[in-house]
Amino acid sequence: MLSRPKPGESEVDLLRFQSQFLATGAAPAVQLVKKGSRGGGNTNLDQPLLQDHRDVVTLDNLPDSPPALVPAPPKRARPSPGCPLPEHEDPEERLNRHDQHITAVLTKIIERDTSSVAVNLPVPSGVAFPPVFHRSQERQGKSATSGKRSIFAQEIAAKRTSETSVPPVREVSTPDPPDGAASCEALTPREQGSQLPWGSCGFQGPHLVTGKGLGSKNAEQEAHTIHEENIAKLHAMAPEEILREQQQLLAQLDPSLVAFLRSPRHTHEQAGEKTTEEQRPGGPSVEVTGEEPIVPTFASEPRQEEDLDPRAPALALPVTPDKEWVHMDTVELEKLHWTQDLPPLRKKRTQERMQARFNLQGELLAPDVDLPTHLGLHHHGEEAERAGYSLQELFHLTRSQVSQQRALALHVLAQVISRAQAGEFGDRLVGSVLRLLLDAGFLFLLRFSLDDRVDGVIAAAVRALRALLVAPGDEELLDSTFSWYRGALVFPLMPSQEDEDDEDEDEEPPAEKIKRKSPEQGNRPPSDLARHDVIKGLLATNLLPRLRYLLEVTCPAPSVVLDILAVLIRLARHSLESATRVLECPRLIETVVREFLPTSWYPMRAGPAPSLHRVPCAAAMKLLRVLASAGRNIAARLLSSFDLRSRLSRFLAEAPQEMALPLEEAEALSSEAFRLWAVAASYGQGAELYRELYPVLMRALQAVPEELSTQPARPLSMQRIASLLTLLAQLTLATSSTTPEPSSDSAGASVSATPSSITWTQVSGLQPLVEPCLRQTLKLLPRPEMWQALGPVPTACLLFLDAYYQAWSQQPSLCPGDWLQDMERLSESLLLPLLHTPTLGSLWDSLGSCSPLCNPQFCVRAPEALPSLVSLGSTGGRLSLSLAGSASPFPFLTALLCLFNTLARIHKGLCDQLAAILAAPGLQNYFLQCLAPMAAPHFTPFSAWALRHEYHLQYLALILAQKAATVQPDLAINTALHHSLVLALLSRLLPGSEHLAHELLLSCVFRLEFLPERASGGLEAADFSDRLSLGNNKDSGCGRGALLAQACQDLPSIRSCYLTHCSLARASLLASQASYRGELQRVPGLLLPVPKEPLLPTDWPFLPLIHLYHQAADTSLGLPPADTIGTALRALQWVLVLESWRPQALWAVPPAARLARLMCVFLVDSELFRETPVQHLVATLLARLCQPQVLLDLKLDCPLPGLASFPDLYASFLEHFEAVSYGDHLFGALVLLPLQRRFSVTLRLALFGEHVGALRALGLPLTQVSFPLSQLPVSLECYTEPPEDNLALLQLYFRALVTGALCPRWCPVLYAVAMAHVNSFIFSQDPKSSEETKAARRSMLQKTWLLADEGLRHHLLHYKLPNSALPEGFELYPQLPPLRQQYLQQLTSGMLQNGVSKA
Repeated sequence: MLSRPKPGESEVDLLRFQSQFLATGAAPAVQLVKKGSRGGGNTNLDQPLLQDHRDVVTLDNLPDSPPALVPAPPKRARPSPGCPLPEHEDPEERLNRHDQHITAVLTKIIERDTSSVAVNLPVPSGVAFPPVFHRSQERQGKSATSGKRSIFAQEIAAKRTSETSVPPVREVSTPDPPDGAASCEALTPREQGSQLPWGSCGFQGPHLVTGKGLGSKNAEQEAHTIHEENIAKLHAMAPEEILREQQQLLAQLDPSLVAFLRSPRHTHEQAGEKTTEEQRPGGPSVEVTGEEPIVPTFASEPRQEEDLDPRAPALALPVTPDKEWVHMDTVELEKLHWTQDLPPLRKKRTQERMQARFNLQGELLAPDVDLPTHLGLHHHGEEAERAGYSLQELFHLTRSQVSQQRALALHVLAQVISRAQAGEFGDRLVGSVLRLLLDAGFLFLLRFSLDDRVDGVIAAAVRALRALLVAPGDEELLDSTFSWYRGALVFPLMPSQEDEDDEDEDEEPPAEKIKRKSPEQGNRPPSDLARHDVIKGLLATNLLPRLRYLLEVTCPAPSVVLDILAVLIRLARHSLESATRVLECPRLIETVVREFLPTSWYPMRAGPAPSLHRVPCAAAMKLLRVLASAGRNIAARLLSSFDLRSRLSRFLAEAPQEMALPLEEAEALSSEAFRLWAVAASYGQGAELYRELYPVLMRALQAVPEELSTQPARPLSMQRIASLLTLLAQLTLATSSTTPEPSSDSAGASVSATPSSITWTQVSGLQPLVEPCLRQTLKLLPRPEMWQALGPVPTACLLFLDAYYQAWSQQPSLCPGDWLQDMERLSESLLLPLLHTPTLGSLWDSLGSCSPLCNPQFCVRAPEALPSLVSLGSTGGRLSLSLAGSASPFPFLTALLCLFNTLARIHKGLCDQLAAILAAPGLQNYFLQCLAPMAAPHFTPFSAWALRHEYHLQYLALILAQKAATVQPDLAINTALHHSLVLALLSRLLPGSEHLAHELLLSCVFRLEFLPERASGGLEAADFSDRLSLGNNKDSGCGRGALLAQACQDLPSIRSCYLTHCSLARASLLASQASYRGELQRVPGLLLPVPKEPLLPTDWPFLPLIHLYHQAADTSLGLPPADTIGTALRALQWVLVLESWRPQALWAVPPAARLARLMCVFLVDSELFRETPVQHLVATLLARLCQPQVLLDLKLDCPLPGLASFPDLYASFLEHFEAVSYGDHLFGALVLLPLQRRFSVTLRLALFGEHVGALRALGLPLTQVSFPLSQLPVSLECYTEPPEDNLALLQLYFRALVTGALCPRWCPVLYAVAMAHVNSFIFSQDPKSSEETKAARRSMLQKTWLLADEGLRHHLLHYKLPNSALPEGFELYPQLPPLRQQYLQQLTSGMLQNGVSKA
């Protein structure tokens, strides 16, 4: 046997193997067939196919030198071995020799007879183009002898075959199968193998015998003949014989082979091949069945392929896989579930939470909505039947490698955020969408997307960033209120430090908090910063340089530019620090000014602009205005470093209609230019532009009446007019501003203050132009639609007149008679007639409906509001009837009151006439609504902004009322109402209003004219009320009326005391005074402090007492503070005035907090509470707290404002009482008050467990004796009912009684209390008591029976009821009731028996 070649053998070994093979003469395993010559010739078929010799290659005929690099000769066709070409024969002659005339071809043409041939018309089709040829059809028309043929040739051949073989179209009827075949479909493949084969479709042709091995041409016919013989033989056999032969065959075959043939996998493969063969002649179309779609298998269900029921239908796929397809040789059906129809949508409602899904427009889709699949909302794996995409799937799509998918995901997320902030989702979602996105890292996903290389992804990321940071309506709200009274001053949109500290306390351990509060706070990672403040986290990721690069280098589309500018504006509104970082970002402001505020540009047509570069943009001017509002330093740098003066001149020199810009954009740009100049003028800067642009301003001011008469009024035009008037008001105030003295406390000391370059002569001609505009607008007041269309124009006119008269009165070189006469003229001709118009009364009547203080629902926090991302968004803040709505009366009435205050302050003779405005019924009703007990508005950024404007109106009205009460005290009306509102307003003012709080304390709170009760019988009424309620006859010298009269006389001293102890931060107070007084050179900025809480706490009347307590606790030398008695006396006097005549001012202070503040008087030192005036005042206040209606609200278990723990305070109080009280009855009354039965047992345990020695000093009697203060302030039943159930306290009671620490002559009140509780306990027979309680009860009764003190034993056994009229404080049984006597006898008899047995 010949061996085969092995790896590593050389060619010599291969030749040797070949020689050995040829020598043996064996038949080769492969036959080589060579085709004949293409040119014809005889081919010798009998010639051996393989020669015995081999070709030998020699090197003899090769030249020695390589051939020259010349074009190679043309190749000639290689002749076949059977027909060699002559060497010297010319090919042309050979062609001419064989060529014949064309007639030899044409004469043999015979026309085919087509008379009997059927004409087949083209089959109509519903498509415009032929069907696409599929690769699966490649082998359908190929025969075994066809050889290599192109796809086109195979298609043509198959088409011709079908045309000749397919009969005319007719219905094809299928013969009914014989009996026995109908049940084959319902049998398993294992059972089908044992059934008779006739009649089944599987025996229509031979399967096992194919004739493939036969060499003749009739192999197919022979195989068919053999098949028919087999069928005939099977028909001739009986069923029993067939089964017997079958069993014999199965016994001869391999059992593993039989198991494989009967396996479900093999059956399914045969069924698939059969289906494929049946479908091939018909093309690639698949019949759509009406079967139910198969529900996909979830990942949590295990696969059980081997246990599947073979009778179950196969996977219903829209296209049957073919093994001829690429990578489909092995079909994995479980991977093709996605190709089948979607599972049926669940229509039933469920209470389970379902995953939120959104469409491509960011709309929330209902769980049962059924949408078509062509919308592209079903390309997800989880919940495949539901349309839309979840946030998790959108997040996954943002990390796609396809840029279009990333852009689409970011676009959808931006739409979701915008709709969430607009409140469209409402309560349909559980939780906050923004919080969920930020917790998932969406902020940094946007930051990474900004670094993408694809412009579409960058645009989508910028859009999403704007949707996240810029709340809808915030900028519109702030722009529309810029011309209000102090409307340019806004709160920074940054989280308060308290919010960050609260989050840290919940999330960080103490060590991390110490590290965070260290000086290395700036090294915190961006993720940590973003958790507390989104803006700080973004700025830490180098966002500003990236935005500058996008604006400067990439030159994005106009929408992207506007989005970037909106983001920069939001960053500038965050804080002074953020605005400074925007200003100092390299080349950022230079790019904005150069690209979007050019001085020359090509004319722009109406419609969308192709690019915003080198075109003026109002958003860019607004960015500079917001930056300038952050501080005077930033404004000065903008004016000096970026040449804004020339650009302001350029954009203000032309009217909006004359600019080569769309009208709306031109008006917005002009408005922002006026506002930027007004902001600079509020610091006293930019005054030199006034001389240059004076003709421009005059021309614009002269055109205002014409624009006001245009109907309908355009909102942008009205905003532009209001901005112009605001600018003129600031420029007018600059004429009265004086140079401030340098002070280290001034926030603006870093900028050198220069005197204003505007003189009064330059602005004196503005008032004759503005006053006609005001008269023209007031004519529209009776027409609400036209009045509301004017917007802030009437407000701006009034504020200009206020600034005009304020500056005029401060000109020392002018005659005062001139401005006084002009004020009288204005009042008589315009203001006083305005007060009597009914339309002004309707404005006063609508104050209550538009007030956020009276309607707390206006200030409800938005559902998507986050502490780390502050915005002004509010659910009710933009309604028509709201403070910021179009129908709001607040801006106009506030400006009107501001003008009235200025006129009344300058011209005292007009005060009583102008004060008639306070008599409006609508204003009085509004004041009453503000004082009514109601829930306070939620403290949100929007509520802080809205309430600040509402407090302005209240403050101006109250200051005008104070001026009127001072000038004409007898004619003052509603002074008590005004004083109550002053007290309420003082505790509500927010940071930034320090000047208002200081003025209220100085001029209104302690004003004697605001206390009409002093002269209207209030003193006598107080004494009479005490006699009725308390039932005592106190001396007239120490009664409440006398104390109130003394307090009214001491009001100046009380005011000095509170001005000292309620002082505000000096820097904040100076900045607020500069802003409200118009001292422009001292204004540090237009950003207010962060509104963390009101300036003064709700318990501000107790602040002097609290300060005394803290000073006494912090004094290292132990010396009492200076003037302790005077401070405590003044504070107690003022609290008594409020408790008696203004009780609503203390409604916000719980009675328990008032009690704690009174206890501070005794904790200051050891002598203060002994002063007789202090004792009288404290006793009177304690009596007010012990009134029945107040005592019900005394809750010591609830958290108290300003107090960490009342039990700790009470423990300190007991310790101080034990040390320095010396049996003081008033001190003891305060000790006894928290020991009532309804209060916490901790307080009683502290006295009887840790401070038992204090019982010796609690000598307060049960009834009143000679001293008027020695009386229990509450009834004895408050201490004895219900019975005590604390076992530890009962044992302490019993121990104090038995040991003599508690006796009736030392502490009669607690003696009666302890007696009542111990007696109730020892005779209690509650069957639900525990064994420990029962044992303690028996032990206590036995010890009582064995007491040596007969009086104590008699009291404990014969106690009946409490009675404070008796000396002991309780009644006694003459003899024990039968039940108690029987129970006592049983217990004592048992004691005697036990004693005898033990003896």
